[in-house]
Amino acid sequence: MQQKFKAMKAAFRANPNPDLKTRDEHLATLAKLITENTPAIIEAITEDFGHRSEIETQFGETLNGLTDIKHTRKHLAKWMQVDKRPVSVHFFPAKAEVHYQPKGVVGVIAPWNYPFAMAINPTIAALAAGNRVMIKPSELTPKTSELLATLFAKYFDADHITVINGDLKVAQEFGTLPFNHILFTGSTKVGSFVMQAAAKNLTPVTLELGGKSPTIIDPDYPMKTAVEKIVSGKLFNSGQTCIAPDYVLVPKSRKADFIKTYTKTVKRFYPTIKENPDFTAIVSEGHFERLSGLLEDAKAKGATVTEIYPEEVDTPSNTRKMPPKIVTGTTDDMKIVQEEIFGPLLPVITYDSVDEAMDYVMDRPHPLAFYGFSKNKEFVDKLLHKPLAGGVSINDTLMHIVQNDLPFGGVGASGMGSYHGFDGFKTFSHAKGVFRQANVNARNMMFPPYGKTMDKLLNMLS
Repeated sequence: MQQKFKAMKAAFRANPNPDLKTRDEHLATLAKLITENTPAIIEAITEDFGHRSEIETQFGETLNGLTDIKHTRKHLAKWMQVDKRPVSVHFFPAKAEVHYQPKGVVGVIAPWNYPFAMAINPTIAALAAGNRVMIKPSELTPKTSELLATLFAKYFDADHITVINGDLKVAQEFGTLPFNHILFTGSTKVGSFVMQAAAKNLTPVTLELGGKSPTIIDPDYPMKTAVEKIVSGKLFNSGQTCIAPDYVLVPKSRKADFIKTYTKTVKRFYPTIKENPDFTAIVSEGHFERLSGLLEDAKAKGATVTEIYPEEVDTPSNTRKMPPKIVTGTTDDMKIVQEEIFGPLLPVITYDSVDEAMDYVMDRPHPLAFYGFSKNKEFVDKLLHKPLAGGVSINDTLMHIVQNDLPFGGVGASGMGSYHGFDGFKTFSHAKGVFRQANVNARNMMFPPYGKTMDKLLNMLS
């Protein structure tokens, strides 16, 4: 790992600011890597999960990357232009500019839930900014991690993009390398360790973490419309999405309507679970047991669990598919309320007033995503201006993350920094301020020895 890192640093130093043509060629090569190997990517991820919906893999992993690359290539020339800034009238006719310069070697630590996309998407931004990239994929998805290493070795020089595979010990050592920037996607707990390791080298970090992303339905919004979007966002990848709706806040008077509509919608979208090719499995036995533990803890402390598929509760499955469930009557001492769920379990919490619902969200750590369903401008304004969240979708779920011109990132416990599109280009670039002095200028008025002329100048400027 150390040798590969040194080779990348040396290669960057030899070409520290690749031109537009070179960067565009790298992005085109990355697109070729995806299009020529999509079947292999689907197969590897399915093997890692036990079962992964092929459609979800294409939407969430390969198509996601291709659209990002297309958008980046279309706009990269504009992004790379010198950004001219105004100067104070006192310094006319000088000029001020911002030059976006590559940082160097970027470390990308990818998670298991979208093992291909979360390695590729930061790499797109880093390549666009002119950097070299070292990737550490998750050890929980070994087939995909192995494929990533094989594909990057085939399509890119080792001193341009390289993949480091290994266990937790390797991941910990990876975080100690003196990268010029690290982007980590994963849990809040692990993110804090990554930040501590990076701090020893004063390495800047972008942390894409998680948290409990809330959804609020207002008293008058059509229930069927809201629930369809919630089910689609919650059960995509079986809830193993960092911005999946974690819990839903509904008016007390609409609780029964929500549960009935949610149950009918889930069964309409997924007539069965265990043998359904559209429904993704939980990634590992450990995570399956963790979700089962959340349910047992909630039931032991008084919550009610609604089985949407009671007929499948005892059906054996060798693919770790967990039928979706609704949890009501939760309290703050339950683990399902305290921890990010990351699965097909949905707590439903009631409220009497919109302000009560907003307070519930604001009393908790800032979420990575926040969803609101309302046609009421006042309701939407409160949702947008009261709670602080990484990103928001109004009258939908997940869709803000696939907008190439919107920054994606968390705040506080849900992360720091952002990327995607131009924001990703800026994250992996150093914005270098440049002052160009004019040939004719009054700079000599500031030279010592200071006297009455300087006094007059200071009085004028102030």
